[in-house]
Formats: sequence, C-alpha cells, structure tokens
Amino acid sequence: MNVILAVKQYLSKMIEDSGPGMKVLLMDKETTSIVSMVYAQSEILQKEVYLFERIDSSGRESMKHLKCISFLRPTRENVELLSNELRFPKYGLYYIYFSNVISKQDVKVLAEADDQEVVREVQEFYGDYISVSPHLFSFNLVGCGQGITWTSSVLNRSVQGLTAVLLSLKKCPMIRYQNSSEMAKRLADTVRQVISREAALFDFRRTDVPPVLLILDRRDDPFTPLLNQWTYQAMVHELLGINNNRINLSSVPGITKDLQEVVLSSEHDEFYASNLYLNFGEIGSNIKELMEEFQKKSQSQAKVESIADMKAFVETYPQFKKMSGTVSKHVTVVGELSRLVAAHSLLEVSEVEQELVCQGDHSQALQKIRGLIANDKVRDIDKVRLVMLYALRFERHSNNDVSALVDALGRRGISEKHKRMVQAILEYGGMRVRASDLFGNKDAIAFTKKFLKGLKGIENVYTQHKPLLQDTLDQLVKGKLKEGSYPYLGTSQLKDRPQDIIIFIIGGTTYAEALTVHTMNKSTPGVRIVLGGTHVHNMKSFLDEVGQATTGMSRSAGPRRW
Repeated sequence: MNVILAVKQYLSKMIEDSGPGMKVLLMDKETTSIVSMVYAQSEILQKEVYLFERIDSSGRESMKHLKCISFLRPTRENVELLSNELRFPKYGLYYIYFSNVISKQDVKVLAEADDQEVVREVQEFYGDYISVSPHLFSFNLVGCGQGITWTSSVLNRSVQGLTAVLLSLKKCPMIRYQNSSEMAKRLADTVRQVISREAALFDFRRTDVPPVLLILDRRDDPFTPLLNQWTYQAMVHELLGINNNRINLSSVPGITKDLQEVVLSSEHDEFYASNLYLNFGEIGSNIKELMEEFQKKSQSQAKVESIADMKAFVETYPQFKKMSGTVSKHVTVVGELSRLVAAHSLLEVSEVEQELVCQGDHSQALQKIRGLIANDKVRDIDKVRLVMLYALRFERHSNNDVSALVDALGRRGISEKHKRMVQAILEYGGMRVRASDLFGNKDAIAFTKKFLKGLKGIENVYTQHKPLLQDTLDQLVKGKLKEGSYPYLGTSQLKDRPQDIIIFIIGGTTYAEALTVHTMNKSTPGVRIVLGGTHVHNMKSFLDEVGQATTGMSRSAGPRRW
C-alpha cells in the first residue's frame, strides 16, 4: 500500500489516455496541491504537459492546438466553472477527470454545456487526498468541529477523502473505531454508508484476510503533538513548518533569494529520503559527509584540460548541479535548526518535556518549568507548551499548581489567547475525555512494564516518549486490540491477524506517528500500514485545532480545574 504511487498512477493514466501531443493540465486549488505532492514539474514536462493552469483563474489565453487534461474535485463550483469553460472552450480537446464520485446530474450539466463536442473523456480517478509520503496522507483540514460535534463540511470532506484512499488502494475494509469518540463513530457510520451505496466501486477481489480501517480521535493522545521533535522531518515541521513539502526560509538571517522557499520531498531528494527519520545528531554528521563528497566533485569538475574532460563535464554537469542545490538547501535548513536550538534553549526545554511525560516527578517538574518560564531565551510557545503538558500530566495531582504557572506566563507577557490554551487542552484531551490511561495509573503492573521497557529502549533523553499509536498498533497487529474499546462496525469480525491496516486520526496526526508506522512497516513482515489524518500537525496548527474545538466550551464546562 503506497498512497504516493496510487495518485501517481492515476496521473500517469490521465496523461497516457490523452495520447501524443502538447497538453495543458487544468486544476483547482486542491488538485494543484495533490499533483504537486507526487510529481515534480520537470517530470510532468517530460510527458508533453507544457502548461499548468487553474480553472478559477481569469484571463487564460485560447490555445486550440493544446489538449486539456482537466483534474478537478467534483464540487458545485468546479462543475459550474467547467460548464462555462466548455461553452467557450479555450483548448482543442478536453479529457475530464474528477478526483471523486460525481453525480449523474452534474455529468448531465457538463454534457449539455458541451455544444462544440470537445469532450473526449469523463472519468473518476480517486486521487482526492494529499499524499505526504508512501504511508502518510492528509486532507489539510484544521478544525474538525466544536466539542464532540463535527462541522458538516469537514465531515463530508473527510468521508470523501477517506473513501478515495480506500478506492485508490483498492480496499474494501472492515471498520473499527474508537468507542469513546462520538466523532469516530459518526465518521465510521458515514464511510460505511458510502461503501454500501457505491457497492459496485468497492467490489474488489477478496483477500484471505480483509483489510482493516481503524478510526481514532486525536483527543486520546494530546501529548504527541505538544512535544518538540528531534528527527529531521518532524523537527523541520515543528520549527520551520512544512506546507505541501514547501518550507518558507524567508525569515532566516542572511538568506539568499534562491533559498527563501525550498522543497523537501522524499520522492525527489535522495538525501532527504534517507535522512528524514534520523535524529538531529546523525543529520549533522551526514550533512558533513555530503559536503565532503560535493567538495571532491567540485575539485574534479574544475580540472577540464582535454576534450575527454570536457565531454565528462557536460555529461555529469546536471547531476553536479542537482547535488549543488541539495547541499546548499540542506546546509541552510540544518544550519537554521541548529541556530534555533541554541538560541531558544530547546535541548533544555525538550528534556523537561520528556521528563514530564515519561517520568512524572511532580515537584522536580514544577521547579524546572518555573525556571524555564523565567528564562528569556525560551520562546513563548515553548513556555505555553510546558504548562499545557504539566496541566495534562498532573491534572489530578494533589499539589497541582497550574494557576500559579498560568499567572507566571501572564507576568512574562504571554497573551490571553495563549494562556487560555492551558484550560482548553484540559477540555480537549483531559482525563475525563481520554479513554486510554496514558500513564498506566490504573494498573501498577502496566506502569512497571512501561517503565522497564522505557529504560531498555531509551536511545537518548530527548526521544523517550512513544506515541499512544505505537501501543494501539502493536495490539491490533497481534490481534489483541480490545473490542470493547475499538468495536467493529456491523456483525462481522476479523478472525485472523490483520495484514493491510489503514489508520485515520480525526483531529490530525503527526510526523512522530508517521515514524511509528514507518518503523512498524519495516519490522513486521506481512503487515502493511498506512496512516492518515485530517491534518499533519506541529504545535502551532495543533493549538488552532484545540482552539476551534473548545471555542465556547469553557462557559459550560463547569468550574476551572485549578
């Protein structure tokens, strides 16, 4: 199961079906992002696609010599725009592909608009999601609803995206969901209704062991998105922000114009592909090796003395230029990460975060957090992060001192909006909301096991915490995931251990959880796991998620808990 390959194959088929000749690719805002995640522009150019246009852009030129491949989401707005386009066609022929199921009524509207009979093809190709990596997908949606109620537009988009993932991977799954989450149950029910309604589309060849779709709720593990990260991809997202593989470096001191925005794609960048899951220390030494290799090649390129040398130079120049771009890009990114780590005491902050989540010595944690709140080097977002983690970790501790910490944030000039996030995180993912007992407080044996496992597996003090997803997947793969907590939808149940697993997290997933899935895929032969979420969060986007989910809740949530 590979979501990048699934979308890539759809696009290749579209281009292939339109036959030889010069082409334009006509997209909307969302399909532009979908395409850019799986294909570099240079790759598509090689397939005779010379022009990329948005259907909603005005003033496009008429070019009758071009064939038009139209890849659009089946929205009312797009059907209207395409109808207008077909009444006054700008291109010679149209090959129309929708990223999801389109109604017969909408197809009729398009047919009636095609007076000039320029349409050669109308098909559904289910690439209706953002493929972040082979085993990770997202819908780029922040804010699923208020309280435990879905926003209807976000529910609809999530259903469309999730059914598209299943169709593109050719899976008709058994569905399990987190029983403690109303939103998970509603999404599971709605996805099953679509599968029943579109039974012909989901009529795939039966496998011995049916695939499983497991729907989870972010609220069950609010800790993972709150932590600073130390593997390359997750760290870049946390400190710089990744938006559809693009990183904005315009605020980096002394940045050159050509590096103000860079692309980090594991599909098109070998160094990134082999380093994205490594920790920051390893990245430093690998960058050094890359630099040394580049310097050697630079010296050999400089020696152009004979005709043979010139020929060799011309042949190797494209790879050399590509390597030059890779080196400057990663040196800049890693350099900026190093600067931020040093400037904002991130090692110290992260160590306290990990101690909070993994060890839980209350008095020591309180003392260290007070010290970091008073530290001018520590960023406001990290001060808020620490107090939010403390509020969650010691929610029912007899000496809980959240109110004093929130007051301390106020005295350091932290905004009211950010101070409110401390109460908001308890309403979003506090103990009364979470079904999972993240700290093993109910079970002394489980706690001891977790502690011993932690001691054995600690690679370094900054990566002790493991997402709850790791335990959930471990139980699922072993066939031990409790049915009471994660029931099946319908009467049938899986008798064997699952092999193909699609996990979807309402409220968003993280690159830390993507690493968990990547590791499990590598270490568990015969098991293939794909992870998705409404969004891929860093701390900033997660605060937006929590803020939207808890807007207006605190007034009805009873007294504050501190």
